[in-house]
Amino acid sequence: MINVGLLGAGRIATVHARAIKAHRNSTLVAVADVVAENAARLASEFGADVRTNEEIIADPNIDAVLIATPTDTHSPLIELATASGKAVLCEKPVDLSLSRALKCQEVVSGSDKPVMIGFNRRFDPNFRALKDALRNGDIGKAELLSITSFDPAPPPVSYVKVSGGLFRDMMIHDFDMANFIMNEAPVSVMATGSSLVDPEIGAAGDVDTAVVTLSYADGRIAVIKNSRRAAYGYDQRVELLGSEGLLQAQNMLENTVVKSTANGVTGAKPTYFFLERYMPAYEAEWSDFVEAIESEGPMPVSLEDGISALAMAEAATRSAQTGRPVLMSEVLG
Repeated sequence: MINVGLLGAGRIATVHARAIKAHRNSTLVAVADVVAENAARLASEFGADVRTNEEIIADPNIDAVLIATPTDTHSPLIELATASGKAVLCEKPVDLSLSRALKCQEVVSGSDKPVMIGFNRRFDPNFRALKDALRNGDIGKAELLSITSFDPAPPPVSYVKVSGGLFRDMMIHDFDMANFIMNEAPVSVMATGSSLVDPEIGAAGDVDTAVVTLSYADGRIAVIKNSRRAAYGYDQRVELLGSEGLLQAQNMLENTVVKSTANGVTGAKPTYFFLERYMPAYEAEWSDFVEAIESEGPMPVSLEDGISALAMAEAATRSAQTGRPVLMSEVLG
């Protein structure tokens, strides 16, 4: 049995707590949060103790920590937890700062404790099936990847101001998905973005609508489309054109009923948001994390994977600001 400490008690921490509880080989021992009421609520719901981050990290009876705290705390907590002998699953991104994330990588490299970054979409059964089909050669060589990710509504501007921007906060999932499917990072990133959904997001220095083109060394191309608003629900699709065919992962719908009448053909909308869409992915993510600890095998999503996606977000941010493609070598030095 793996004893787990949960750092953070917000919305995403609650999702992770459910996954921890659902797994037969893990138990949630303690919860910490700077908002005492949140920690008490989550601890009470899942039968855990309330402690501080420092107490959880220092406890030798806790085997692993899950970090679901604000992004600017991720790197320091990863470093402290691994130094204390804990396995770590940390929510994306590694940090708001690429240079700070690279420093974290340097520090952690001296530890033998594994670190996994929480890119849950890799564990979605539909996206996994698409990747498996590509690996099996079902469509030949991948040539053109298209990733669509539209939220149903924008977050509060107060969140936008501390999020690191759309490319680091939202599209970073899609950067990692592109790396997962294409099996490598691109050589250049070209981005354009606008504030069309909420003028306050633009006033805060961010965009809410963006398109990024990724170019690969062998000529392959990936296009990522993001919007903070889709009136019809949470739009999450992947399409991959290969030399011998096409793979598509479509939206998960509220139901599968299709009505056909003289007036036309109608069906259900996509599920409303990420909790409905990706809960099975969070459970699979946690299961793979536990399996990697028990087998002492490699983590399915490494710290290096997290840094690669963050570097792509940095490149996209620079590209959107300058209007030119940015080489990954410029960002990583």
